Amino acid sequence: MKLQIETSQGVSKRAPEKVMRLSRLGSFHQSRLSFMRILTRRMTRENWTFSRPVFAFDEKGVGHAVYCAHTPDRTYSLIAFGHDLPADQRSDRVIAERWDSTFTLFDGVPDASDIARLEQNIPLQEAGRVTEKELSVSRANRSVRLWDHVVSHLAAGTQPDPEAIAKVGYLMRTTAVYGSGKLGAADREMIADRPECAAPFQIEMLSVFLTRTYVRDLVQHVADQKGGDKAVRLDADIARSMGIGNSTGLGMAPFLVNHPMLFNNWVAAREEAIATVRNLAIATAEEAAAFRDLLDRSIVSADLWHSAHSIQIDKLVQLRGDLTKLATHVAQADLQAAQPWDRLFSWAESALGEDAQECLASLMLEPYGALVDHLADQMSDRDRNAFRIDGAMRVADLRAILERAYGWALDIDWAEKEQCARAWYVSAEKLEPRLGERFEEPITPYEQPLAPGRDAAALYAALQDEDGAAPLAAFLLAHPEHRHTVRRAQIVDRAPYAEIRDNTIGSDLMPIDMLRCKLSFFGATHFDPRSDRWVRICMFGNAPYPEELQTRYADDWSYPPRDLR
Repeated sequence: MKLQIETSQGVSKRAPEKVMRLSRLGSFHQSRLSFMRILTRRMTRENWTFSRPVFAFDEKGVGHAVYCAHTPDRTYSLIAFGHDLPADQRSDRVIAERWDSTFTLFDGVPDASDIARLEQNIPLQEAGRVTEKELSVSRANRSVRLWDHVVSHLAAGTQPDPEAIAKVGYLMRTTAVYGSGKLGAADREMIADRPECAAPFQIEMLSVFLTRTYVRDLVQHVADQKGGDKAVRLDADIARSMGIGNSTGLGMAPFLVNHPMLFNNWVAAREEAIATVRNLAIATAEEAAAFRDLLDRSIVSADLWHSAHSIQIDKLVQLRGDLTKLATHVAQADLQAAQPWDRLFSWAESALGEDAQECLASLMLEPYGALVDHLADQMSDRDRNAFRIDGAMRVADLRAILERAYGWALDIDWAEKEQCARAWYVSAEKLEPRLGERFEEPITPYEQPLAPGRDAAALYAALQDEDGAAPLAAFLLAHPEHRHTVRRAQIVDRAPYAEIRDNTIGSDLMPIDMLRCKLSFFGATHFDPRSDRWVRICMFGNAPYPEELQTRYADDWSYPPRDLR
């Protein structure tokens, strides 16, 4: 593709007070900067190779396998264990104790003693322990009806129904993918300097990528065992249409609050990419055609997106209508006239809802990988001093930061019950975040510091009688309870996208907005909320399998083919 690099440099990144509202964050879509796509680009560019040295399962799918990903410098191995799980023990809840399959990503190639050790621990998940040779721990359950449908059809010599596949989108869904020190696994600092780990969550994404291949191979094995000579191979296009599902609940939501610098870097990279494209003076015919093609495929994706939850149903109705409106506008627009992308995005901001605006933002990046893909290297948090408080800062300067970054919070009456109706706490049973009703449950003494807006308002009030020229160190010596908020304020002063600019404990809070935001950076699609507190998604749907990366790979796999409509 010919690269058009002429820019006008007239458009800046969008203001944090616009981008960092929960309703907009909860409308983000996958993009070129999503972690799954960063991984598949690297695997293709570096010509990674893959092998399956072990695959030992019985007719029910009980056994184990090893899948190896060979990079230019080292090997990572997914060790997968298949189990015979009774139906009454299958649960996606975090308190579950058994699963259909359990996994670990191993640093290197495991020997027999490694597998024997891990066989005693990985099926136990939280009840087991691993070592620094293990980089992640995960588990998954079958989507039972679809699994049985695929097995029975293949065993009988026929292909499964594509419509049945499309309604679910996956044969297994993970209920957790743990990394970075969980259960004794290697801390991220041990691998952060490796090139393939430079972008966020690459180990976890690799684990899921290999898990998808395991699931395809296992369902084929079970069908072959059942059907014998009558069994047929799963059609490659049908297999490719399926990803890995995931059930995600409240445990993920606090991550965005607890990692302000990292969150800033994700959003800042995305906003830099959007601004870069909006600043392009012209677009080539090839770039405009690529955009139109992916817009059409986004409409197909929206049509295939199913949900039974009223929140998502309403969002889908608006998104589908807005994408149709966008397609009509694009068909009449001259994308080769001056400032095509800025003009299109400016029109969308007044004509479309937030969901379609953010979908358009992702689409606009697609023809310009050479301009924006390098931003992936800026998305990790390598600032070891980010959490150090500057005690020499003057009180007046901190007040100014609070007014600038938390002005929305200073206008809220935090004494009103509606504004502080919720409280985040950690379950004593499973050490997982929970969100409770402050005035209905005795949870306030256990509240976690996950209400930055309220805390900023309290800090601002405490500073009112302080000498503006005095250093913060003196204030904090007398009021140590405000240290965490001072730290956050100083972070957001230099990292403007570090803070969600909305009330995270109000009665109208929709935690799924936080979940969708994080999962969109993973590269998830087809978000399916099951309540306002947990959501199902699909990962790597339509992506190439390992053996296809060099033969049919294109970096637009997140958008389904037109013929799936």
